[in-house]
Amino acid sequence: MPSRKTSATAVAPAAGQVVSRVVDEIKQLIVSGDLLPGQQIRQEQMAAALGVSRLPVREALRQLAADGLVVHEQHVGFAVARLSRVEFDQVYLMRRLLETEVIRSLPQPATEQLDQIAALAEEVERAAAEVDLPRMRTLNSRFHFAIFALSELNLVVGEIRRIWTRALPYHAVYLHDEAGRARILDEHRAMVAALGAGDVDRLVELMDTHRAGSAAQLSLMLAPGMAR
Repeated sequence: MPSRKTSATAVAPAAGQVVSRVVDEIKQLIVSGDLLPGQQIRQEQMAAALGVSRLPVREALRQLAADGLVVHEQHVGFAVARLSRVEFDQVYLMRRLLETEVIRSLPQPATEQLDQIAALAEEVERAAAEVDLPRMRTLNSRFHFAIFALSELNLVVGEIRRIWTRALPYHAVYLHDEAGRARILDEHRAMVAALGAGDVDRLVELMDTHRAGSAAQLSLMLAPGMAR
């Protein structure tokens, strides 16, 4: 009996690790634009591509559905979530309201904290120079959440992260524009400077401009043919 219990205990974490890996890999396919909004996700094909059985793929898709990144339709299956214009506008409305509150709550960062944020901005720039868009997208998210993490409003920051997830399928599109990438990098540098100067009003203004520019580009994905 003891050996059987030990075996069961060992198997469960291993299965959980496989599901976690599959979640991360499917999410990366969505972030990179390899899976587009509205595109169906075939469990058998995904399992073969990732070298796993269908079971962890099914569980991973359920988790991603709970996060709002994929949707499940009866007798159809799973697909990448697609936002309507109304839903998209609400995502950016919530982001503006919550991110503004978080930014206004930020303390003056310590030198180490500011250096880490500046280093992330530089990593985003390197990824942009190499036109490594998936990496740029990941680092861009880390940069913003490194700023938000300075706030003590951890529950609000957690909600912001959940809201960001809803729009992830659309985030790949605005990085394909070279001028858009340059704008993002310029605004990141200005944000680091405002943060270092303790100029919260300027940081709110920059974040509003930054968010509006991204929203304008992302809205191209919601042309009449793309909306639900």
